[in-house]
Amino acid sequence: MEEEDDQKQSKWQGKTSAELKLTVAEQAWTALADFCNLHKWFPTLATCRQVEGVPGQPGVIRYCASAPVDNDESSIKWAKEKLLTIDPIQRCLSYEITESNLGFKSYVATMQVVAMDGGDGCKIEWSVVCDPIEGWGLDDFLSYLDSSLQLIGKTIMEHAPPSTTN
Repeated sequence: MEEEDDQKQSKWQGKTSAELKLTVAEQAWTALADFCNLHKWFPTLATCRQVEGVPGQPGVIRYCASAPVDNDESSIKWAKEKLLTIDPIQRCLSYEITESNLGFKSYVATMQVVAMDGGDGCKIEWSVVCDPIEGWGLDDFLSYLDSSLQLIGKTIMEHAPPSTTN
């Protein structure tokens, strides 16, 4: 019944965040702003590449895809995502899914890197507005977003040099 209620809502909205205690905001932003290289920070992606537009500029489109399961090409999950805005001063970007085989009909997300008080570390905030996704409940979708962002944050912390602020 809960899933039916979720499907009746006109739009799903959610927000999650990940704290990167050892990474300064500028380091995390540099990783996220590299829009067509998400696979470097999100290990469940097999590929993320530019398919059109100018790198780093609104309008650029990236293709992201998972690896096939058991060499079954039909198991690949993919999406084309268009960069809508990018603001290096606010360390914020927004994008939309334009095509996918994931069940998205409408999806717009914003990611922002916020410095933590005192300069020790940062936080990545990810907010999403989308149409309900067939076969998913809102809580399951938000849990997926959160676990994905935690993995992205962990990978950025492992690969970015440690913060030198005291």
